[in-house]
Formats: sequence, C-alpha cells, structure tokens
Amino acid sequence: MLARDRDAVAEALNLVEDRRAGPREAALELLDRLEREAPFPGAPRIGITGPPGAGKSSLLDALVRHLRPRGERLAIVAVDPSSPKSGGALLGDRIRVRAAAADPGVFLRSMAARDRLGGLSEATRAAVVILGAAFDRVFVETVGVGQSEVEAAALVDTLVYVANPGTGDWLQFMKAGVLEAPDVFAVNKADLGATARTTAGELEGGMGLGEATDTAWSRPVILVSAREGTGIEKLVAAFDAHRQAQEAAGALRERRRRSGESWILDGLERRYGSYGLERCGGREALRARLAEGPAASSFARLTELGREIEDALRKPA
Repeated sequence: MLARDRDAVAEALNLVEDRRAGPREAALELLDRLEREAPFPGAPRIGITGPPGAGKSSLLDALVRHLRPRGERLAIVAVDPSSPKSGGALLGDRIRVRAAAADPGVFLRSMAARDRLGGLSEATRAAVVILGAAFDRVFVETVGVGQSEVEAAALVDTLVYVANPGTGDWLQFMKAGVLEAPDVFAVNKADLGATARTTAGELEGGMGLGEATDTAWSRPVILVSAREGTGIEKLVAAFDAHRQAQEAAGALRERRRRSGESWILDGLERRYGSYGLERCGGREALRARLAEGPAASSFARLTELGREIEDALRKPA
C-alpha cells in the first residue's frame, strides 16, 4: 500500500468490505498499521455533498478532467444508496464520471450506504485511509440526503456543498442544515445565468447565520459549471487554500483526531446502543478515555472498546 501499488489498493478495499471474521481481523491489522505508519497528513480528503440532482458526479468528472493533466493520481469513493435485496450500491457503475473510465491514474470505488439513509457506509472511513496512502487526492461523494453533510464533514479535510440553482432561499438552506458544516460552497450549473447567481447570493447572505466549522476560514461561494468546465480552477484553488490554512493553523491534525473520535463513538452506539455505552460509563466517559489513551489507531480503539462493552453487557447490571 505505501508503495502506491494499484493492485494492492483493490485487494485492500475488498478486504475491508468482507464481513467474515478472518478477513475482518486481517483488515483491522492492515488499517491499524496504515493509520499509524503512513506519512501525515497524506492526501487531501475532499467531501462532495449536496442534494440529488445538483450535479455532484458531473462536477467530479470535471474535476478529474482538470486535475489529471497536472499529473495527480486521484481516488473517488462514491457512497451510493443500497439495494434493499442485495445490499449493494444501486449506482455502482457511476457512468457520469466518464473521465475516470479508462484512466489508470483514477481509481473509483462505489460503496453501499447499506441501511444508513443519507449516511456513510462504515467501510467508508477505511476506504479513505487506504486510498489516502496511495493517491494524491481523495474525493468522497455522499448520497446527498439526511445527515450526509454532518457525517462527511467528520470524515474529510474539506467539505464542499454542491448547490442546485433555484431550489430555495437561504432559509431553506438553514432548514436543511447545510450552512454550518461545509468549508466551500459550489453553485453548479452556472451556465443557467441569473438563477445560479441568485442562489450564490442567497448562500452568501445566509452565511453568517450558520456556525462555521472553522472560524479562521472565510468560506467561499463559487459559481461553477460542470458541463462547460468554468469555475473548476477556482474551486480547486479553494480546496488547496483551505488545506494550507488548516496546516498553517495546526488545525488539520486536530480535525483528524476529532474525526476518529466521532467515528469510534458513533460506531459503538450504532453497534451496542446507548445502553451498551452506559455500561462503560457513557459517551462522555468514553470520549475522555479516547483523549487520554495511547496513540493507537481509531480502528484498534474501536475494536478494543467494543470488546469492553461486550464484556460489560455479559455481566449482571
């Protein structure tokens, strides 16, 4: 993996999605070593979220066409709705990201959200760690409904919200909870003209009403057209500027730490419920333990605390 072998990447991703006991142990060992040994901070992790129909996949296609001539190796994790029968990704072909189809410098992986509407698959974090060790930039495209913006913000270094022109004023954006989490806003379909400019103005006007995740960063609203390729260079510049701002402030490592902590606690609660967490002191007690504990990977800590909760649940209350 650290040698950036594309075949090893595919094998590792297959391993982390295998739910059998043997492969899960092997996957944990791999992920633990990668998270501890891969150089920090590794590839930028960029989340692409927004409502259905906003053109997230088309925008990714435009980003690939812009970045590949610069020699960047790109990875895309597309978290899709799941088939209720097979559990697999319904949009697994991702035919809209045409630029990735035959390019060996682009790796695209579709992952099913399974039963988590609007959320991220549990394997998504593992995929991001794997791809971040082998590629120059990792994009994560979410389902785009429910709590995807919040969950994606906890996983990536830079979260981009792709807005669809003409879908509502700033009050609607506030109700949808999308003014707080994103670091960058992209209003797609700028070729629509006045409608797109109005939406950009509404976002800019409502920005002060949402609590930003990074108060030292002035969040830009950028007009782009995935179809015409306009605004893409400016959008990439915003990605890079946000990364540089975080590194200069020493905030990136802390964002990654909080990301791992939230992932562990949310994973434990999904698996064992609030009662399971209470048997080990509750969420805040576990959070304190994570803050004071050894420098193990988030994958190792999740497994360790899970075993403790299981032991506690076996004992009489």
